[in-house]
Amino acid sequence: MKNPILNEIKNLVADRDITLTKLAQKIEEKTGKKYSLASLSQKLRNATIPYKEVRLIAEILNYKIIFYDMNKHGK
Repeated sequence: MKNPILNEIKNLVADRDITLTKLAQKIEEKTGKKYSLASLSQKLRNATIPYKEVRLIAEILNYKIIFYDMNKHGK
């Protein structure tokens, strides 16, 4: 079964040339809370990562999440 969030985050991290380990460290620095590679990997594998963490990852990697209205702009 495909896991789109896992694949997407892995691609974004690869595009920024950092590891998931470094990403987990940056999340920990930003939040001030313990955050490990194991917990990040588990959330990504199980597709249970909260949206607020996805937003934080986007911010850390210098990406912006955009909602595109396909009704107004076509599919």
